[in-house]
Amino acid sequence: MNKSLKENFLSSGACTGKELLQSWLNKSMKIKMTDGRTLIGLFLCTDKDRNVILGSCEEYLKPPGEGGKKEEPRILGLAMVPGHHIVSIQVDALRDVKLL
Repeated sequence: MNKSLKENFLSSGACTGKELLQSWLNKSMKIKMTDGRTLIGLFLCTDKDRNVILGSCEEYLKPPGEGGKKEEPRILGLAMVPGHHIVSIQVDALRDVKLL
């Protein structure tokens, strides 16, 4: 979430940062990393160093949907993503709908 969007969300009085993180628990997340990989999995927890734990995690060398042909993901299972390697995080609402 970019800074201005986060500030608008938090200043709207909708919830605190802690409540926002709690609302993301067990939701599908897409994390882009500094080396170009993309990880998709269920958000399980984070810590003060911005490390993230993803469950049922899949790794893509190219972002899903890019590059013409569909790439097979590498199944990681439970993965810890170091905070200093995270470029962006997206809550993947469409994937949550497909899982139901």
